[in-house]
Amino acid sequence: MYPVSDRFLARLAESHQVASEVKLFLTDGRVLDLEHEGGSVTVDRAQAIRRTCTVTVADPALIPRTPTDQLATYGARLRIRRGVYFGDGTSELVPLGVFRLDTVGGDVNEGPVTLSGKDLAAFVQDDKFTAPWKSTGTVIAAITALVQRSLPDADVVATIADAAIGQRTFDIEADPWAACQEIAAAAGAEVYPNADGTFTISTLPDLLTTTPAWEIAAGKGGAYIRANRGMTSDQVYNGVLARGENTADAVAPVSYLATDSDTSSPTYWGGPFGRRPLFYSSPTLTTLGACTAAATLKLAQAKAPNASGDISSLPNPALEPGDVLRLVHPDGSRELQQAASFAVPLGVDGDFPITTISAKEDS
Repeated sequence: MYPVSDRFLARLAESHQVASEVKLFLTDGRVLDLEHEGGSVTVDRAQAIRRTCTVTVADPALIPRTPTDQLATYGARLRIRRGVYFGDGTSELVPLGVFRLDTVGGDVNEGPVTLSGKDLAAFVQDDKFTAPWKSTGTVIAAITALVQRSLPDADVVATIADAAIGQRTFDIEADPWAACQEIAAAAGAEVYPNADGTFTISTLPDLLTTTPAWEIAAGKGGAYIRANRGMTSDQVYNGVLARGENTADAVAPVSYLATDSDTSSPTYWGGPFGRRPLFYSSPTLTTLGACTAAATLKLAQAKAPNASGDISSLPNPALEPGDVLRLVHPDGSRELQQAASFAVPLGVDGDFPITTISAKEDS
């Protein structure tokens, strides 16, 4: 979760005035503070472009009509924040993302105007290779090179231990953002722009060992509205076979099968759940150690969603996908869930649905 004060989290569950800010950075250097009527930011870790936004404004002058207007608009960026006013003249806002402005449209005379955008990964995704691209070295260096190929001033940070990769050549017309994801997967990681617009390489937090980022409790002082929960075995795997073969580096094929070896686990390999392997291969894996690390880390993700749920709470703009949530139901029962997707409104508070990817009972 984005760092916020205890006062901020407490105020979310109380009656408060919403604070939100939308800045439009035009390519000619102008920065406009947009008086907006509404909108939302959708965050979904299952999508290649993790963050998208829509913003509604009243002023039709924002619709580009001349070539000069269009030149200033194409490539423009939106920076969005939301938070709370504390009622004492102070406020606290957190970032919801930095977005490439993709569309602007509305009634040219009366408005309103709707602006929509995608996070900065869209620049990388759309910058398809026009010549073969060779990635080699390490995970962090290879991803940084791909991101900064499209965005030279982009910041790339990693919370993983770096790992060597085998040489990988991506063809003309290939998607550079998909290439980033493939390279990150070699370390069992994922890459995405965070709420600040910084490209981040990280692993999905472990549900059982990570301290909950937020407690959603029923009753007075809580943010709980309602919750659903269901069990599913769809897309649940208890083994991952990671394989690597790299003829360019003259490396012999290597592989490693990681399985759920915990006999008390409901997804124990060879238990009642059966054997359900997931396969992953990449030329970036050139050693047994790399295959072992990739298979082990991917297994932790593959066996995690043995339960799913949908939570409705009061909005929390500081939430991040992967955050572990402690849910306290009206009957007092508790469980841990992990956020997967949600949409943060820019207007007044309302339901804040959170889709989760896993759930475990919490003692």
